[in-house]
Amino acid sequence: MLLDTVERETGPNPQWAVLWLHGLGADGHDFAPIVPELVRATWPPLRFVFPHAPQRAVTINGGMRMRAWYDIRELDLAQRADLAGVDASIAQVDALIAREAARGIPPQHLLLAGFSQGGAITLAAGLARQTPLAGLIALSTYLPLPETLARERLQPQAAAQPLFMAHGVFDPVVPLAAGEQAAQTLQGFGFMVDFHRYPMQHAVCAQEIADLGDWMTARLHAG
Repeated sequence: MLLDTVERETGPNPQWAVLWLHGLGADGHDFAPIVPELVRATWPPLRFVFPHAPQRAVTINGGMRMRAWYDIRELDLAQRADLAGVDASIAQVDALIAREAARGIPPQHLLLAGFSQGGAITLAAGLARQTPLAGLIALSTYLPLPETLARERLQPQAAAQPLFMAHGVFDPVVPLAAGEQAAQTLQGFGFMVDFHRYPMQHAVCAQEIADLGDWMTARLHAG
C-alpha cells in the first residue's frame, strides 16, 4: 500500500520530482512550506512529494505510537535503528519512486531528500538503489546500521548519485560527528559528498536552503 502524501507542483506537467521524508514525529506537511523558499525561477516545473511515515511504537519514547520511519531502540547511534523498519521504509520509498515513474518522471529525474530520521532512510535507500536517482539530500542525519547496509544492501551503481549533506554544529539530537562520520563512510563507498556545516541546532536555516538551491540547480540543469 502506498503511503499517503502531500504534494506541491511548481508548474504544469512537471518532469522532475523531489521526494522528501520528514523527521520523527512529524508528518508530510512539515517541509511543504519550504517549497517557495527553495524553488528558483530558472528551474523546470517540479513535483514535490512529502509522504507521511506510518504510525509505529517508538521504544525510546516509552513505546508511544507516532509517525516514524523505523523504531528507535536506544540512543546509541550504532544500535539506534531496527533493520526491519529500515527495510520496510526503503520498500515504501521505492514504491513512491515507481509511482513517479508511472506518472512520467523516471528515477533519473527524481531527487530523494530527508531530514533527521527521514535523512537516514534517504541514505539507506540511496545505498540500495540499483537504478540511480538524480541525487540524494540528507539533512541533520546519520547513516543507520552502516556495517549491515554496506554488507547486505549496497549496490555498485549507488555511488553514481550525487549527495548533498548538511548538519548543525550545535545539534543536540544527532551530533555533528555522526553526520561527518556518515559522509566519510559514504565517500569510502565512492559517493561524491557535498557536506555543509551551519551554526544551528537540529533545524534548517536560510543559508542551508540557499546552498541546497545552488546544488539542486546544478542537478536540474545537468539533467
